[in-house]
Amino acid sequence: MKQINKPLSDWLTHQPLQPLFLKLLALCDGTGLYIVDRDQQVIHWSLGAEQLTGLAADDITGKTCLPEYAIAEGSEHKKQLIKSSQAAGHEIELERIIQVLYDQDGAFAGGLGLLLPASGQAASTALPKESPPPDRRQSFQGLLSRSPAMQAVFQIIRNAAETEATVLVRGESGSGKELVAKAIHDLSARRNAPFLAINCAALSSSLLDSELFGHVRGAFTGAVKDHSGLFQRAHGGTLFLDEVAELPLELQAKLLRVIQERNFIPVGGDRSIDVDVRIVAATHRSLREEVKMGRFREDLMYRLRVVPIFIPPLRERREDISLLIWHFIQQHNADNFRQIEKIDPQAMRTLLDYAWPGNIRELHNVVEYAFAVGRGTTLRCSELPPEFREQRNIEPQSMQNTPLSADEESAAIRQALEQSNGKVTQAARTLGMSRATFWRKRKIYGV
Repeated sequence: MKQINKPLSDWLTHQPLQPLFLKLLALCDGTGLYIVDRDQQVIHWSLGAEQLTGLAADDITGKTCLPEYAIAEGSEHKKQLIKSSQAAGHEIELERIIQVLYDQDGAFAGGLGLLLPASGQAASTALPKESPPPDRRQSFQGLLSRSPAMQAVFQIIRNAAETEATVLVRGESGSGKELVAKAIHDLSARRNAPFLAINCAALSSSLLDSELFGHVRGAFTGAVKDHSGLFQRAHGGTLFLDEVAELPLELQAKLLRVIQERNFIPVGGDRSIDVDVRIVAATHRSLREEVKMGRFREDLMYRLRVVPIFIPPLRERREDISLLIWHFIQQHNADNFRQIEKIDPQAMRTLLDYAWPGNIRELHNVVEYAFAVGRGTTLRCSELPPEFREQRNIEPQSMQNTPLSADEESAAIRQALEQSNGKVTQAARTLGMSRATFWRKRKIYGV
C-alpha cells in the first residue's frame, strides 16, 4: 500500500475519522465501491455497484457476498476479471480492484472492492434494465434522499404531522419546501381536507390580501361578487404560505390574528369568519434577520416557527445527486420519446461536481434539457446546458482591497452569512477574511 505522506498524516491526526470516512463514501457513491467484513458479509454497496451489477444494496447488504465478490486474507491489490450474474439472470464481465483491510491488532478485518466495466465494454454509468424502486429509506412522501441529514428531516415531518403545531420550512429555492408541506398534510389528520398553497412574493399587497382573506361585493372597483379567500377555502385543511418573509407588514398583522384568534374579516367586510386551518410556512430567508432589519414582526415569527424544519441544499448532500438524476431519467424514459440507459463517466463527474444553486428543481431541468437536445441511450457532456461546459472561474468577493463604509461592510457580512446558511468559515472565505477578522467585525456591527 502507498505510504501516507507526512502532511496528510499530520492532517489526519486532527480529523474525526468516522465523519470523514462517511463523507468519502458519499463522494464515491457513483463508483462501483463495496465493502465486506471479515466474515464476507456485505456492509456497504454503493449506487455505482448497484448500477454495474443490477444487484440492489437493500437485497445484499448484511448478507454473505456472492463468491465472485469475496475478498480473502492475503489477496493482492490488483485488477481481476470476474464474471457476475445479474439480478435479471444474465452474466456480465467486470474488472475488480481489491484492498485487504486489517484492524488495529493486525487481524484480518475484511476489504474494499472497486468494480469497473471490463475493458472493451462501454465505460459509463448504466441504469439497470430492471431498476429497483428506491427503498423506504430513500423515498418518503415524494421526497427522495439517502442523506442522513434528510432522514432526520423525514423524522421531524412524521412527528410534526401528528400534532397541530405551525411549521416553518426553511430552504433554498428549488429544495422541495412545498413537498415537505404536502407531506406534513398527507400524514396528518387533515389529509382528507384541502391542501392549498400560495406564493406570498408573487402578488401585490392588495391582491394578496384579497386572495388570502377574500373580499365582499363592492369592497373595491371590480369586486362584483363575494370572493372566498384561501383561508376560507382551506377550512379543516392546510394552507401553505411559500416565501412568507415577503408578506407585507400590514398583512402580517392579519395573519397573526388568524393564528391567534382563529378568525378573520374579509376585505370590505364587517363581520369575522371563524376558520380552522393549519399553517405551514416556508422561506429561503432567516426570519430572525428579517426581524432585526424591521421587515418582519417578531411575534409572528414565533407563531410561525413552532416547529422549524431546515432542508439542506443539494450541494450539502451530494450522495443524493445520482439518486435524483436516475429518478428523473426514469420519469422521462416513461414518455418513450428517448430512452437513456447510461451516463458517460465525464458527464456524471460534471454533474456530481456542480454546485446546484437551483437545487433539485435545477437538476430536473438539466435532465429535461438533455432529453430535449440529445439522442441515443447515453447521456453525454455535450447534452448538458452551456453553463456545464464553460470554465467557471469565480473570484471571491474580497473586501480586503475594496474600502467599504460601515453600512456596506455590515450588509456584505450579513449577505455572506445568508448565502452560506450561517457557516462562518465559508462566509469569511467568500469575503476574503480570516475567520478571526470575520468574528471581530460581526461583533462590531452586531450581525
